[in-house]
Amino acid sequence: MGIELTDFFLALNPREKWKKASTQAELVEKMRLLFARFPGMTVSFSQPIEMRLNEMIAGARSDVAIKIYGDDLETLRRLSDEVQAVLGTIPGRGEVSGEQLVGQLILQVKVDSNAVARYGVPTRNVLNVVEAVGNRKVGEIREGQRRFPLVVRLPDGVRTDPDKLAATLVQTASGSVLPLSQVARIIESEGPSTINREWGRRRITVQCNVRGRDVGGFVQEARNKIAGQVKLPEGYSIEWGGQFENMKRANARLLFVVPMALGLIFALLFFSLKSLRDVVIVATGIPLGAVGGVLALWLRGMPFTVSAAVGFIALSGVAILNGLVLVSFIRQRLDAGAPLESAVREGCLVRLRPVLMTALVAAVGFIPMAVNVGVGGEVQRPLATVVIGGIFTNTLLTLLVLPVLYMTLRRRN
Repeated sequence: MGIELTDFFLALNPREKWKKASTQAELVEKMRLLFARFPGMTVSFSQPIEMRLNEMIAGARSDVAIKIYGDDLETLRRLSDEVQAVLGTIPGRGEVSGEQLVGQLILQVKVDSNAVARYGVPTRNVLNVVEAVGNRKVGEIREGQRRFPLVVRLPDGVRTDPDKLAATLVQTASGSVLPLSQVARIIESEGPSTINREWGRRRITVQCNVRGRDVGGFVQEARNKIAGQVKLPEGYSIEWGGQFENMKRANARLLFVVPMALGLIFALLFFSLKSLRDVVIVATGIPLGAVGGVLALWLRGMPFTVSAAVGFIALSGVAILNGLVLVSFIRQRLDAGAPLESAVREGCLVRLRPVLMTALVAAVGFIPMAVNVGVGGEVQRPLATVVIGGIFTNTLLTLLVLPVLYMTLRRRN
């Protein structure tokens, strides 16, 4: 890390002692407005462990990292500014920051070839003086088994003062001396402070946090706007990373895990019921529960996240269980010789209490997670919200829709 980068670790008081904010998001927003008063300062908020994990996994500290690759540092800086300006117009964007490329003072000594030829000064003599601003190795000192480099270095007063450096004497071929300023131009300029590379290519990273919306939707909108408003020169490219990269990997795994879990559930149902028709009827509880899960997320203003997807998987199991309890009893009554309508009505009345108890236990058990605002609450809340909302609609619709479906399909047979 360069000297322009600093980490501040704030240890917060217990939440019940907070006076200026009630939630972490509100506290972060107030601190962001406070730091915005300092010119030239860009602030990004994160959690200590989360920040380190993001750095190790994706090389960035924020939710979204936009990596711009190219050769020219000035072009990279310009593209970074354009990308930051586009991100600033997208709803839900948090703190936007770009890597600092320039700002390092550089002392350049350019040898005047005409002057060294005119005064008869060997170019090597001039370069020796320039190298002595740092350390010019001229030999080695040995003390037993230890070795030390012998270096020549100009006094600190000369090394830090361009005017004194210009007055440093350089020996000519005839033995006379000239000031360095007679055979070289000494220039103070601003150069790159950091040059980052990835896979052998120069890179600058624009980082952005996402507040109040899903990362996937934010990235899709940002991609479309950046593609339309930022023109990349030939040889330059953009790559997306950060937590969004982790989300893509998690979604890829879910595309495999979810069908596998549902397939196992259907297989177990078929072995239990021995009827494909009854398996389909019981499986209707999954979309009935999904309606409540989506509605609950919408009412609480929560985006669809990986934890919410896990909540839908858990909800599927509870929804299947409710339908299985009801259908199993109805089949028992039919096997005992009861008429279809009587078996269905009796099943709904007798199994009402077990269905409600199953739903109540699952829903109440997730309430602490749904209202958690402590550490890890941002992961627990979507999962619990999906389960509670889905159980509510699944229980209600199962007692209404499933009996109608069962009677309709059995009558057709």
